[in-house]
Amino acid sequence: MEIRVTAYDDPDAQKLIAEVQQEYVVRYGSPDESPVRPEEFAAPNGLFLVGYLDDVPVATGAWRVRDADGGVLRDGDAEIKRMYVTATARGRGFARAMLAELERTALAAGRRRMVLETGTEQPEAIELYRSSGYLEMDGFGYYADTVESRYYRKSLTG
Repeated sequence: MEIRVTAYDDPDAQKLIAEVQQEYVVRYGSPDESPVRPEEFAAPNGLFLVGYLDDVPVATGAWRVRDADGGVLRDGDAEIKRMYVTATARGRGFARAMLAELERTALAAGRRRMVLETGTEQPEAIELYRSSGYLEMDGFGYYADTVESRYYRKSLTG
């Protein structure tokens, strides 16, 4: 898989975002409603990545700056968003490769910790994060009080 930096509103990115939103509808009954703005995923505030297999977009991953909010978030945090691999490309290590690239680029941009929210209806995502060194943390953001939500963190600086 070749991972390319792209804009949030790029047609390939939008196609995969629509697919992941449909996945949320199937698993949770509605799309992800947490607020996002395309500019949050442009340097220096974030990054949006698309993974290609033979020039076909098969994966996405993004991070955006999330600094201290008076709660559990800290200055230097980067929040992972829109992690997704198409059904036909799953089971080949693409999510793990995307996650590693998100961590690498966030650290290179000066971020010190990755944070994320996922849900109980995504056990494969929970396993990916746990097996990649992510630890549970208290909730934050739009779904902080949702019983199905799970929150994770990982230091990027050791």
